[in-house]
This record gives sequence, C-alpha cells and structure tokens, in this order.
Amino acid sequence: MAEDYAKITRGVRVSVRSFYLEDQSQPEDGRYVWAYRVTIENQGPEAVQLLRRTWQITDARGRTQHVHGAGVVGEQPLLEPGEVFEYTSGTPLDTPSGFMVGAYHMIAPASGENFDVAIPAFSLDSPHQSGRVH
Repeated sequence: MAEDYAKITRGVRVSVRSFYLEDQSQPEDGRYVWAYRVTIENQGPEAVQLLRRTWQITDARGRTQHVHGAGVVGEQPLLEPGEVFEYTSGTPLDTPSGFMVGAYHMIAPASGENFDVAIPAFSLDSPHQSGRVH
C-alpha cells in the first residue's frame, strides 16, 4: 500500500514513495529499514540544478536526525525544463515507524539564483507498529 507524497516549489515537483524493507530489517534487534524513491521533475521554464540536500528523519519516539549533504546519490543533477531525475535511497530507524521531510537546495544557472525546493513529509510505516504515525 505505497502512496505518493508530492509538493511543487517554483515549478519543481518532488514526489516520494517509501517502501518498508522486510528482508533488511531485524525487528527483534530494533532495526527497521526503508527505501524511498524520489522523483524530481522540472515543470518550470528554466534549467535548475540540485546542489545540496537537507533531511529531517524523525522516529516514533520523536527523536530527529538532521542529515545534510552535497547532491543526491553522488550526483548534482541539472534538469532542463521538462526533465525528470529519479533516484532511490534508504534509511534505517530503531523504531517501527517514523517520518521524513526535507529540502533540496537548488540553483537556477541562468540567473544564479539559489532557492530551496520542499521535499514533502512522508511516513515510514512498517507492519510492526501498533498505530500509524500519520
């Protein structure tokens, strides 16, 4: 029962779908692992480049990790109008549920303008939780 979460900022559409990875998780050891697939689509009139990312990953106990880094999956994709970039990444938690939210720090090369694109909040749900976070 995967669902897409999507948000558009300045003509850049970001959609995310998360998947619980049963085969990589060890609930008896408090280890739960998810993959998430992100689609970034440039629906605007000018090229944009993803330079950096910021994530907030919150577990079921309300503990939040802040993750910052250059690019995504080792790339800093440049998206011309109409282009799409898709990647898959993952995260482990020590609780059976949580959620993630973040931002991509972009630049419009033509104008040199920097701006942030919101990554919509999305749930990390597993069959091992007692109740849903969202």
